[in-house]
Amino acid sequence: MELRHLRHFVALAEERSFTQAAARELIVQSGLSTSIRALEKEVGALLFVRGTRPVRLTAEGTALLPAARHTLDAAQAAQQAVQDAHGVLAGRLRIGALQTSGHTLPFSSWLAEFALAHPRVDISVQQLPALQMLDLVADGRLDCALVSLIEDRAPGLEVVPLLAEPVVLIVARDHPLASAKSVTLGDLAGERFVEPPAQWAIRVVVDDAFRAAGITRRVACEVNEWTMVLDLVAAGVGVTLAPTGFDLARVAAAVRLVPLTGVELVRRIDLVLPQGHAASPAARRFSEYVTAWQAA
Repeated sequence: MELRHLRHFVALAEERSFTQAAARELIVQSGLSTSIRALEKEVGALLFVRGTRPVRLTAEGTALLPAARHTLDAAQAAQQAVQDAHGVLAGRLRIGALQTSGHTLPFSSWLAEFALAHPRVDISVQQLPALQMLDLVADGRLDCALVSLIEDRAPGLEVVPLLAEPVVLIVARDHPLASAKSVTLGDLAGERFVEPPAQWAIRVVVDDAFRAAGITRRVACEVNEWTMVLDLVAAGVGVTLAPTGFDLARVAAAVRLVPLTGVELVRRIDLVLPQGHAASPAARRFSEYVTAWQAA
């Protein structure tokens, strides 16, 4: 069983498209098909259901996928062990990240420093909802992720705490609540909200708080980019509950921040990665960069 066949199999299982998997592996589609057939012959079973779009795994393919990922990770670790003898970090780093646009957390600086220090590491970054990224780290499709963690949502993962940001109300400067010294959740009943999607950790925290208070709220506009949330609030489309870590200079003149009272809402930011030897060498090294920043 050749590693390249397993790598092609995992690519097709994850991309669910021969075109995208072939592009990812830098081969032609016919070469990918030949590789998959060779693997199927080796294991004695069909791994994909023929003629389906998107591509779908058979029961045998589903059973093989975790072992194939584990084998590829073990091969990478073996290669890295040799590289370590020469003091060189190589391989890949697949990292998930929350949207850091306009945020004071220096994720881009960490990434740039890491990339320059380790030019033989290929880096890919995916910006996805927090709950999805936790699942991807847990099953090995991401090496680590910078997430807004929710309590008890990271079983089996190592957690490197970074920040805990208070959540405040943000309103347009001409909103009736703009001059308030503080507000309760009850004061927000009947307001129109501009919110990130339901899979974002901050949305889970806020939804849970309103649910616990027995208050129904209206999400009038849902967008998956924080700068757009703030722009819409500044324009008067609605209000939002957001963490305080954003650089608000661009909209500072158009919005007001109002503290919450009666409830303490916090948005955590953590780096998560597999525990112990399950973590890739690149993920472990990246966590050292993050830890060094935290200690500074």
